[in-house]
Amino acid sequence: MNHPRVAQVLAGAEHGGAENFYVRLVQGLHRSAAIDQKAFIRNHPQRVATLQACGLDVEDFRFGGPLHVVDRMRFKRSLNAFSPDIVMTWMNRASGLTPRGPYQLVCRLGHYYNLKYYRHADYWVGISKGICDHLVRGGMAADKVVHIPNFADETPVPALSRSSFNTPGDRPLLLAAGRLHVNKGFDTLLQALTLVPDAMLWLAGTGPQEQALKKLCHDLGLDERVRFLGWRNDVTALMHTADLFVCPSRHEGLGSIVMESWAHHCPIVATNSQGPGEVIENGETGLVVPVDRPEPLAEAIRQLLTDPATRRRLADSGYRHYCRDYSQAVIVRRYAEFYASILP
Repeated sequence: MNHPRVAQVLAGAEHGGAENFYVRLVQGLHRSAAIDQKAFIRNHPQRVATLQACGLDVEDFRFGGPLHVVDRMRFKRSLNAFSPDIVMTWMNRASGLTPRGPYQLVCRLGHYYNLKYYRHADYWVGISKGICDHLVRGGMAADKVVHIPNFADETPVPALSRSSFNTPGDRPLLLAAGRLHVNKGFDTLLQALTLVPDAMLWLAGTGPQEQALKKLCHDLGLDERVRFLGWRNDVTALMHTADLFVCPSRHEGLGSIVMESWAHHCPIVATNSQGPGEVIENGETGLVVPVDRPEPLAEAIRQLLTDPATRRRLADSGYRHYCRDYSQAVIVRRYAEFYASILP
């Protein structure tokens, strides 16, 4: 039996949530033995090595701007030489640089991106129902738009010591993680933390707002209670350590970190941004509070820190929900079925 040949095209950054999920999905599809794949990516050594280690064919490209004509031509020649049945592109740059061809072109959107990069595709995958609606409202044919969410890194990991990063081990411990960008709302979380006087915060991530957030932390008198951890590859271990996870985003396509918290039994408080507001059932699989409101966020955090039974109930309910609808086995099967459905 001939398996579909799928080119997975990512022109992403060295670190990022979409980039991490790219590796997980490509590996999961490879292990399923239902898809023949090739990875077309930038030369980020760790990502290249990880994919090659599991037996994947990987080729790297610059994916540069209009002046990088030779690199663009090399990418298109390599794509044609692979002779894919399906090409799936990830995010703006890869989608904009990948032409239509003798294959089904699928663009995967993880956020509410400008649709000018995606109109030439044959199919579109949105990782949330809201993103799918965004595609349809933008003029994409509804019968060509498919909703397939993300799954978490399910690798079992031990917790870290609560005294890691020079943290007092007897204090309530919050965790937040993500790109330090205005969309993530970490400034709102710092303001809320002033209303939760005993709690410590581990904030994992890097990004353009890093210095501004550190200044705000200092101005709010929180230097003793906040640890800026930088980019971490062990967020799931941090989840096993913390009392709860906080997702304070202003804008969030899906909030794959929600699935991470569910998969690793970490109760979550999130703002009602697009993705988390769509997938979390308030009071059942997490607590949902208004966007950009420090006081309700602080109140929800205090509620869970003082109620271990509710924390356990939310964590258990979130885990069951994840296993049923978002696990790796479920999502890999949905992608394999989708690929098969769009081929002659």
